[in-house]
Amino acid sequence: MENPQRRLGVHTSIAGGVQHSIERVHRLGCSTMQIFSHNPRQWSVREIPDEDVSQFKKLRSLHSLYPVFVHTSYLINLCAVNQDIFEKSLQLLIREMELADVLCADYVILHTGSASQERENSARRKAIKALRATIGLHTWNSKLLLENTAGERGDISSRIKDIAEIIEGAGSDVIGGVCLDTCHAFAAGYDVSTEEGVSELTREIQYYLGTHAVKLIHLNDSKKGHGSKVDRHEHIGEGYIVP
Repeated sequence: MENPQRRLGVHTSIAGGVQHSIERVHRLGCSTMQIFSHNPRQWSVREIPDEDVSQFKKLRSLHSLYPVFVHTSYLINLCAVNQDIFEKSLQLLIREMELADVLCADYVILHTGSASQERENSARRKAIKALRATIGLHTWNSKLLLENTAGERGDISSRIKDIAEIIEGAGSDVIGGVCLDTCHAFAAGYDVSTEEGVSELTREIQYYLGTHAVKLIHLNDSKKGHGSKVDRHEHIGEGYIVP
């Protein structure tokens, strides 16, 4: 029997208005979804028209789509060495949380950032401080999920224990868990192409976080090999994870 708590979704476009993402997801037969609430490669963020928000909520309820995930901008870097980028990242994360709450989204997915010019430990402490500042600013309804990264130079969240350190340091239930990306895990050195590798990753998650912490899995194949530390997604079955 299918697990009623296990839902299949897709990241879909908000082109033409955020409400159209619901229609696109429904046509694909999905029961959950992920979107960007704005252009993820721009610092400027427009308000979402009230009518679009109303239609989004109405259609979501009609089609029983849940949870709804909002992925944050790729520009956010909570451990940026450049102070201007760091300040912009803080402000953009706040806007992401505000828009997610406007849409009544369940979760906001965040890559904490990268700091190639600093030690990882000090960069994580900086990200923890930034998260504390954001979390403490307001009573947020949407929960943050921290996503694992591919282990590229400067990454501070490619290992499960590192994500656990950030969550513990932030010290708030506003962080609702993690989003696990299979491509990122594979690139970072977790061999999820084998049963043994999956079991090893599962044990690590259980030890540091508890399996209940995994709220979303991004199922992506990888263009590059195991341990490559290169973040390049591929369609499932066309990469190195599922050859």
